[in-house]
Amino acid sequence: MTLRYIGLWMLMMVVTIGYAQDRPVVVTSVSILQDMAELIGGDEFIVQSIVPIGSDPHLHEPTPRDAKMVVGADLILVNGLTLEGWLNELIDNAGSEAEVVTVTSGVQAIESQTYKNSSDPHAWMDASNGIKYIKVIKDAFIKLKPESREIFEFNYGVYKQQLEDLDNYIFEAMASIPEQQRILITSHDAFQYYGRRYGIRLEALLGTSTDAQAQTSDMTRVNNVIRANKVPALFVESTINPKMIKQIAADNDIVIGGHLYADSIGEEGSGADSYYDMLKHNTDEIVRGLTKPAEAQKDTAEIKSPSWMLWVGLALLLIAGFFILSKSINKN
Repeated sequence: MTLRYIGLWMLMMVVTIGYAQDRPVVVTSVSILQDMAELIGGDEFIVQSIVPIGSDPHLHEPTPRDAKMVVGADLILVNGLTLEGWLNELIDNAGSEAEVVTVTSGVQAIESQTYKNSSDPHAWMDASNGIKYIKVIKDAFIKLKPESREIFEFNYGVYKQQLEDLDNYIFEAMASIPEQQRILITSHDAFQYYGRRYGIRLEALLGTSTDAQAQTSDMTRVNNVIRANKVPALFVESTINPKMIKQIAADNDIVIGGHLYADSIGEEGSGADSYYDMLKHNTDEIVRGLTKPAEAQKDTAEIKSPSWMLWVGLALLLIAGFFILSKSINKN
């Protein structure tokens, strides 16, 4: 490499580093919001998530790394609806002066029937709510960096169309499940918004938070639902220990229909490594899990019928052969 090219390379590195340092820092509470922010913001911001991909935000315990991240933020995006109970204290203790924006403003929350003044935080499971999320994010970005408004508006428009198409896709997919089989049983109650939007009944072992232990009454309730409705499959979640769900499936001699993502997007290569892909992956798994077992039972029945007829045919041939042999012996 000549000195001229070395000089150009060093100049490019300086410009790149300077550009990176000049970019505002956006911190999100969870990976779902990080993915949304990156798609709306493009290269205009550095976007980081406090809760890492694959971790449970309900059980997250702030670390010094989190405090450092919050202090360095120009904007903090949170879900709200009681998801990040640990976040306000983290921000206060860190002394952050960043603006905090709650992306669920405008969402019709599902209120808890158990705890007063508590809402189900998993509003992102409804793609139409996801569109509300990204509008709030877009508006916050325009306020933070108004000179890049056209970029944010363009990215928002493309993303909004994708989520509208996904919303329609999920409606059509749910309609393909036989109505009596539209019962989704998971580890914790993260799919109520999904069920309300797309017409599927939800039953879960735990409530909306994973910070609890399943009770005997919970297991009895789930077992009763399975037996009364002949539920063909149960589903495990990426951030929750699947042991209990697998045990219930084994006790009822039914299958695990799929692996769902609720509180975090998936790792790269998982097929659920973005908000869009997460909802599509979940939908495809649910449809496959709640329809394939019924089809498999049907196929098995079709196989058994010809097999039974074959045995009858063989028996008749043996009887006929016996009579022919008997007649032949008598003639001799």
